[in-house]
Amino acid sequence: MTELPLLLLHAFPLDARMWDQVRAPLAERLRVITPDQRGFGRSPLPETEREPELGDAARDVLALLDKLGLDRVVLGGCSMGSYLTMALLRLAPERVGGLVLIDTKATADTPEAAQHRLDLATRAEAEGVTGWLAEQNLPALLADTAAPEVVERVRGLIDGQPPSGVAWAARAMRNRPDATDVLRQAEVPALVIVGERDALTPLDAANTMVGALPDPTLAVIPDAGHLTPLEAPASVTEAILGWYPVS
Repeated sequence: MTELPLLLLHAFPLDARMWDQVRAPLAERLRVITPDQRGFGRSPLPETEREPELGDAARDVLALLDKLGLDRVVLGGCSMGSYLTMALLRLAPERVGGLVLIDTKATADTPEAAQHRLDLATRAEAEGVTGWLAEQNLPALLADTAAPEVVERVRGLIDGQPPSGVAWAARAMRNRPDATDVLRQAEVPALVIVGERDALTPLDAANTMVGALPDPTLAVIPDAGHLTPLEAPASVTEAILGWYPVS
């Protein structure tokens, strides 16, 4: 019996540095892979005329698994990272040996949320992202009890993202389908993590996923908002290691 590698996908509009405080303690026991998604951090945005869709980003992850010679991994992410996880699960369930769904939901956007993403993408392309994008998102991303250094860390991560990547991802999330049916068919162990004070994807959304999954475990992180790996890294690490499946 061996433990599969763990591949974690970051939230919007951040990059893989959001995992810094959980990566090291997880890596003491597991092989941990934390790529930048297309258009974020150090990962370029491919030139394409296709309408943005998370399926293309999921194919990026599959290409990375092929490059690393990995047949199966435990796959997960935070917020948008879990949307991408569910997109990959739809495309290639045989590559997924377990799920870690952090501060996310399986349902599609409401019309209001979809319009907000479109407006955000348009503004990012017109003005860049520095300043306004962090100010617009921080109140929803973090609990009001988040430490000042966490707030500044997230602000710096947001300000540093390429506007083109932010716009592409916003449109791709806007176009994503409901994934509840994908979770119902996921015949692997799944860990659902949610911050107790997550305003964007609250406990109700986590419970909906738990109700759909065949083999779920729920972990509620006290006094944390939507970015639990940044707000409560020790609790997230403990939840993952305490649950982790073997193959």
